[in-house]
Amino acid sequence: MIRKTSGKLSLILAVVIAAGTLGACGESGGTTVSSQGYSSSAFEKIEDVQTDSSRLGTTEETESDDIETQLILGDERFGQYIPMLEGKRVALFSNQSGIVGDECSFDYDALGEGADLIHFGKDDKGNDVTYGEHVLDALIRQNVDVACVLSPEHGFRGTSDAGEGVDDSIDPATGVPLLSLYEDNRSKAVSEDTLETFDVLVVDIQDVGLRFYTYYITMFDLMDACSEHGKSVIILDRPNPNGFLVDGPILQNELISNVGRLPIPVAHGMTLGELALMINGEGWLQTGKDSCDLTVITCLGYDHNTMHYLIKPPSPNLKDMRAVYLYPSTCLFENTVVSVGRGTEYPFETYGSPYLADMKEYDYNFIPVSMEGAVSPMYRDKTCYGRDLRTIPLSDIRNNGLNLSYLIDAYNAINESSCEAVFWGQKYNDGHYWIDYLMGTDNVRLMIEDGKSAEKIKASWKEELDDFKEKRRQYLLYTDFE
Repeated sequence: MIRKTSGKLSLILAVVIAAGTLGACGESGGTTVSSQGYSSSAFEKIEDVQTDSSRLGTTEETESDDIETQLILGDERFGQYIPMLEGKRVALFSNQSGIVGDECSFDYDALGEGADLIHFGKDDKGNDVTYGEHVLDALIRQNVDVACVLSPEHGFRGTSDAGEGVDDSIDPATGVPLLSLYEDNRSKAVSEDTLETFDVLVVDIQDVGLRFYTYYITMFDLMDACSEHGKSVIILDRPNPNGFLVDGPILQNELISNVGRLPIPVAHGMTLGELALMINGEGWLQTGKDSCDLTVITCLGYDHNTMHYLIKPPSPNLKDMRAVYLYPSTCLFENTVVSVGRGTEYPFETYGSPYLADMKEYDYNFIPVSMEGAVSPMYRDKTCYGRDLRTIPLSDIRNNGLNLSYLIDAYNAINESSCEAVFWGQKYNDGHYWIDYLMGTDNVRLMIEDGKSAEKIKASWKEELDDFKEKRRQYLLYTDFE
């Protein structure tokens, strides 16, 4: 499958911006960004796209215009990073999402409207799709010495429940050790013994661009360990499906947790490669500013307006693109008395609670059941009453960004009912609720309790968000959405 974007101009701009970022980020500390080599012109780089696409292992003929509009992921660009791995022992940070070039037998992008409701792994007829080569297999095929695979929350295969610990194992197909970096509901540090087994860390994993989505935390911890032990890091960049969105308050230090590690907003609008550059450039690593020997292999044909449809669930309960787009807003229900639909076929696209049974405006209902990725869902086998967000125009969801109205409406409805439960759920020993950790501040909860509107609450974080946007701009590798 060949993915398309907005034509020749987008590709030229993406390459030019990537090249220009070198001056902004600086080369000190070993940080480099690979576009196609900075000594070449942007137009010479575009011609090289043909060379990269020929390495995909496909026999499909591609017209020159198609090549110029192709979306090419970092992991497809073997000529840029395989030479850097020769004679090195490699650790791979990845999971089920690491399909080279997002190659898939069904073109979700081509379908257009309605594709956001098709479950990953299925085509529009409900048939199973097939996938291209995983980056682990691609590296081994090219004689790279892969010492181990490091996996994040949900495991290498991406099927474990949220927060569930994952055991180490051996990949049966390759014999490579699969080492889990997630246990006890949080990321864990890579061990000293594991650090001694590799020279280079390669990162190829699909993120969704949100502060409470934990893959970047594991990447941050790995960068920290690698900078301390003299290991280099190569990020094979991927698009951020929420790359058009920068929204939410900045994380306050006292609310750093397993769902928030860095002083960034809820939706940061950066690829993992861009975020890694910020981590390194802002001095957030223990070893200091620009201390990580970091290389980012950029995507080509991508910008922050690109509608990039994923091909696999990035985690078990993000089952289609609509869930990915709604996740910044509906994840805020986690650990309240309202279910986000875990244990149904459309988690994060619906929400409801048994406590809303008598509220006429909540006439949609669902019953959570045990299933893979949600073995013991909230309100298992009980009827929940709430709202179905699958009929909202996708353009509205994207335009509304982080939408607090769902949370505020449900909070008000629960408080108006005869329910005696506390809407926010359990209060932790430090006096905060889970919503405070998700938002990175208790101010949002307090303003909701005080009856403030979504517009007033969002206005409260505008100044700090504008400051972040200014800081973010210097680390961008791709044309921005603004």
